[in-house]
Amino acid sequence: MIFNDMISRTKSRIAKRRRYNELVSEILSLSDRDLADMNGNRTEMLRHVRQQIYG
Repeated sequence: MIFNDMISRTKSRIAKRRRYNELVSEILSLSDRDLADMNGNRTEMLRHVRQQIYG
């Protein structure tokens, strides 16, 4: 039972990290022009992603 909980938590952490890395990569790939068109701020977007994934 404890082992299964450990495995479950580890899988969850891996999934969160994978999703976080995907989103960060996507944000970092945006050009400055893309960000300007969206009125976006890369730093704020990265902060929001971290908050959304990790709380």
